[in-house]
Amino acid sequence: MQVGNARYLKPSDLPESVVVFPLSGALLLPTGQLPLNIFEPRYLSMFDAAMAGNRLVGVVQPALGEPPETPHLSHVGCLGRITSFAETGDGRYITSLTGICRFRLMDEITGHHPYRSFRITPFISDLKSRDEEDSVDRSSLLSAFRAYLDANKLEADWESVERASNMTLVNSLAMMAPFDPAEKQALLEAPDLKTRAETFIAIIEIVLARFGDTDSVMQ
Repeated sequence: MQVGNARYLKPSDLPESVVVFPLSGALLLPTGQLPLNIFEPRYLSMFDAAMAGNRLVGVVQPALGEPPETPHLSHVGCLGRITSFAETGDGRYITSLTGICRFRLMDEITGHHPYRSFRITPFISDLKSRDEEDSVDRSSLLSAFRAYLDANKLEADWESVERASNMTLVNSLAMMAPFDPAEKQALLEAPDLKTRAETFIAIIEIVLARFGDTDSVMQ
């Protein structure tokens, strides 16, 4: 997988440990782009360290139902590379992470930094997820997406949607959808691209059922 100026093709291309950025309700997936506005001192320090090192940051949700400052984190997150970085002049960083692969948190590394680091076990299969392109029911996915937009009176750039690969489409839709943290985590932990697409459709059907409109998804 090519991410920015780096290639991640095999286990040795990935770190054994990573700094961890806890974000509730945020989702990063392989190939996805996650823009961030960094302003807390401990996370400014974290991004300083990442920029001085391998430019990698792990995005993990706090354990479901707990606030971001809690020490308890969800077990699965996603590794991202800093592919855009700018200083604002008022003490903030405007950055963007590009997703590489998911990982499972292992042991926390103790130290004297204000941020947290963990040893991780990467999901190596994510590096070859483009092999799953043909497993996605694209027509059902787009039907669900269109029904969701219609129910919420929203528009989409359909020309860009049609050009997107199945992996880009599934992961981008999952990241941008305003789902709750539990639903975001379910999308993250889906074992493969096909299951993630099916999970996305199932969540859309539940959301639309609240509006009393599932016919357009089921067609």
